[in-house]
Amino acid sequence: MARPLGWAPVRGVIFDFHCTLGHGGDPADWLDGAWVAVERPGSPRGAFTETRYAALLDFLDRIWEHAARVDPHSERDLDPARHREVFDATVGPRADLGLDAELGDALYRTMLDRWAAYPDAVPTLRELRAHGIRTAILSNMGLDLHPVLAREGLAEHLDGVVLSWECGVVKPAPGAFAAALAVLDLPAEAVLMVGDNAIDDAGAAAVGIRTVLLPRSVGGAERGLGIVSRMV
Repeated sequence: MARPLGWAPVRGVIFDFHCTLGHGGDPADWLDGAWVAVERPGSPRGAFTETRYAALLDFLDRIWEHAARVDPHSERDLDPARHREVFDATVGPRADLGLDAELGDALYRTMLDRWAAYPDAVPTLRELRAHGIRTAILSNMGLDLHPVLAREGLAEHLDGVVLSWECGVVKPAPGAFAAALAVLDLPAEAVLMVGDNAIDDAGAAAVGIRTVLLPRSVGGAERGLGIVSRMV
């Protein structure tokens, strides 16, 4: 892919994590894991009506979209304790879906166990590094993502990880992108931002970082990250 005249070559790429390099897993598996953790008999599919079960999976699949209504200023991404409070406030009122306090607690405790990298995430990071391109993750995240990155084989291919609760600022604020640029030790004009959120990730464009937004992902199939290698 030809680079337009006047563009500086890309020497670094900043990736969002959730729905970009990784995903939250199958909500049915997440629910099954929580069900086992609280030692309930049978399975969620058998315990709920078909309609309620489908509604519950849809709710869990979009849990952080629902959480944004409780926490519109993303305070959950700046403090792990607040993260848990927002989760509880989001899940707590949904007794109509069968979410009681015990099951909600189990869902929170098992959440990161289900998070996984997309199949093309590691190959993309590996290829970028082979071509001398520095990479970092910049994520609005109120939890410790580092164990997930290590488990999924991403950490070894990254030059840095910037999490909002560690740096004290959330996307789309300029300070979040400044923190990622500092980790890469590169100027904005030499970096590409890759994400999925038209508000949070697109904030990179306001500070002079070229930005690519991927459509919302469904499931754990390849994310289409190969486009990043072709662009740089």
